[in-house]
Amino acid sequence: MWLRQTRLLVNNFDACFRFYRDVLGFLVIWGEAGGGYASFSNPNDNAPILALYKRDLMAEVIHTTDLPADAVCQDRVLLAIEVTDVDQFAATLVERGIELITEPHNQPDWGIRCAFLRDPDGNLIEINMGLTSDEWSDELRAENEKYGSAV
Repeated sequence: MWLRQTRLLVNNFDACFRFYRDVLGFLVIWGEAGGGYASFSNPNDNAPILALYKRDLMAEVIHTTDLPADAVCQDRVLLAIEVTDVDQFAATLVERGIELITEPHNQPDWGIRCAFLRDPDGNLIEINMGLTSDEWSDELRAENEKYGSAV
């Protein structure tokens, strides 16, 4: 068994399609703006990693069209995207008109430098890059020794 993809069920398909293609720079491997489904890959390979599907179409498939489309709740999904330079990538996003939720900052307990933003449908996105182990918290170093280098 393996995880095939992460699929976001979105209300504003076209805006999300353009965001993931034009702003974040993922490659479209299936679908187009104006459609109801699209899948994307990393710029450096052709393996599908992310898909978008119109939320109302999924509701039809699973027979939940009578339920509220947008219940108020905390975030239920986060897309973590690794980049080579968080500060540079965040600056590029800001130049493209994206408002960051947080500026780039170190998270020593997680072993990463990161920043957060949202796509046009409100999905939470983390951009990150690894910190060197000497920048990790003592707690993370201890956990890494306990479990191995799974960070």
